[in-house]
Amino acid sequence: MTFFTLMISIVLSVGSLAWGYAGIGLIPLARWLIFCGIIWLVSQWRRWWWVSSVMLIVVVLVAGLGLWVEISPGWMFSGGIFALLAWDLTDFRRRTQFAAIDDDQRGIERRHIARVTLIALAGLALSSIAMFTRIQFTFEWAVLLVIVILLGLTQLVGWFKK
Repeated sequence: MTFFTLMISIVLSVGSLAWGYAGIGLIPLARWLIFCGIIWLVSQWRRWWWVSSVMLIVVVLVAGLGLWVEISPGWMFSGGIFALLAWDLTDFRRRTQFAAIDDDQRGIERRHIARVTLIALAGLALSSIAMFTRIQFTFEWAVLLVIVILLGLTQLVGWFKK
């Protein structure tokens, strides 16, 4: 479950930033971001844990640059939020490799994901408010919110089934 959430977080982080930059016409930067996202995804399979820390710094700098050049704040905030979530889940996966066999691994995983999901939803709510006040709440942003809500509901249903 952590791996799936991690992959989705990386895709949403890089995708949000790339969408924001492509929206103002900076297609080469958007392509570079997608390339970095692919490297980030591959690094998770190769267990190159350090890549998440580097990518978190890159994403925060790129999101800050986007805010400075007045790209829609929602895309930049969501890119940063999901990058932080991906970084946290990478570290969590690394640390759980050393857990004892008799630990409630699934319970620990569920509680951790529940906590970070609440933080991510709070960040997206604040981003939505920022976009709404700037009259930049677009259909694309609504689609992103629906996707995140559906992913959250899917996790919730999965937890209740077990």
